[in-house]
Amino acid sequence: MGALRAAAFGVAALLALPAGAAPDMDHLADVLKLDEVIAVMREEGLRYGESLDEDMLAGTGGEYFRDRVRAIYDAEAMSGVVRSALADQMAPEDIAATTAFFESDLGQRILTLENAARKAMSDPAVEEIARANHDDLRDSDDPRLAQVARFVEVNELVDRNVASALNSNYHFFRGFVDGGGDRLSDDEILAQVWAQETELREDTENWLFGFLLMAYRPLTEDELDAYIDFSETESGQVLNGAFFEGFDEMYRTISHALGLATSGALDGSDI
Repeated sequence: MGALRAAAFGVAALLALPAGAAPDMDHLADVLKLDEVIAVMREEGLRYGESLDEDMLAGTGGEYFRDRVRAIYDAEAMSGVVRSALADQMAPEDIAATTAFFESDLGQRILTLENAARKAMSDPAVEEIARANHDDLRDSDDPRLAQVARFVEVNELVDRNVASALNSNYHFFRGFVDGGGDRLSDDEILAQVWAQETELREDTENWLFGFLLMAYRPLTEDELDAYIDFSETESGQVLNGAFFEGFDEMYRTISHALGLATSGALDGSDI
């Protein structure tokens, strides 16, 4: 229900835009390869559903739980939430500047590299190699590591990703409790979530640097500097904030629904 509501909200937001704005936003979404990003995230989500089945349901979720997970990770609904955030936060000049950068040959290469790296990181062996590469370079004076660190700082990627993960974890627990799972108070849920913060931050930083070092390896120093320079512009910052708001909202909805589904499947397996 939450996913359907999010999709409807996305449509309403686009309909409320001034004439001509929706086509510009549709074009920007195409330029940003948003559908490819969502497809990768959906595949990640389906694999996460499998791990939930194994870890919390002892593999008893069956077709019922798999169907619920597939419905929760609805690509159209996921895309609608993110498009809604972009449309809500980006002024026409931001849309124009962002489109101009990412429509360029360099912008398209960057997006292709990011999507390819994210797909590759879904393989545990590749992820391990990427993380190890970051570990090897950590605290060194490697120039590419310095560039990636600047990119991460400019976009507040560690802090924003950690906050997003903590919010998602909270909403999963909230959904699990709402579905009749553990009888935890809101304070108890928050305490459990915040207890993960330090470990989550370390893991996020390692994954993020490993991913970015792998993704941007083919770029020259000047090309990556150009991307960082765009990220520092007002439009680059607006885009970054809009993306995080959209993905945060998307994952909050998904996480709560997953908590409900897990609780429901657990009740069913107990009968």
